[in-house]
Amino acid sequence: MPIPAELLDSFSPISLAEMDSIRLMDRIDTKFLFHDYYLDEVLGQLQESYRVLEVNGKRISRYESLYYDTEDFALFHLHRRGKANRFKVRNRLYVESDVCYFELKHKSNKGRTSKNRILRTHPEDAIGPEAEAFLQSKSHLVPAELHPKFLVHYSRITLVNKTAAERVTIDLGLRYEGKSKQESIAHAVIAEVKQDHAFISPFLQLMKKNHFRQASISKYCLGVISLHEEVRHNNFKPALITLKKILHDIPASAF
Repeated sequence: MPIPAELLDSFSPISLAEMDSIRLMDRIDTKFLFHDYYLDEVLGQLQESYRVLEVNGKRISRYESLYYDTEDFALFHLHRRGKANRFKVRNRLYVESDVCYFELKHKSNKGRTSKNRILRTHPEDAIGPEAEAFLQSKSHLVPAELHPKFLVHYSRITLVNKTAAERVTIDLGLRYEGKSKQESIAHAVIAEVKQDHAFISPFLQLMKKNHFRQASISKYCLGVISLHEEVRHNNFKPALITLKKILHDIPASAF
């Protein structure tokens, strides 16, 4: 669903340089999954509380992430079982700024998410010596056991709280590319609230007011399930039922 340009233009902008002062590399994450039918109404109620990231004159940015896992999806299964001290490994290309990072995300047993990354000169499938050394210094993972699994393309709107250490990322237009299969999840929106500590923000208040439920599924796990149906994913059935409803039930009205 196209977002009217005037809606995003109604937000005050924030630049990458300004946003870097709110890095949130160690944070609490809260995810929501909803139909893009509601996106105009959601954005239309947030201008007073948030600024929108603008990169090269654009307020919707394109991302490409290449995810890695072991041959038997060990990292995915740790997430599926709800285990703490788990990792995600990826290359991420920021298309508009043409910047690429090799990234390691860690979920601690205290419910916090931390992210470490190194700059790459260009996207590549091979992890490479520099990224191998980075992984070994930041985790117990064995680089030789990790392989590229799939690529995900999507667009992102990033909102930054005007008065608190909080970002809200709104991802839409998800398109997955595996070695032998492709899947698009056109009408699903994954919104993620990122805070340095838990507090009731304007975005969270809006989600609660309109009965939008939290979603315990990431873009990576959704990609594994979409492209590799043979991989066990029973713990995600509630999220998949919600996703199916989002994709196939056109809402009768907004809010």
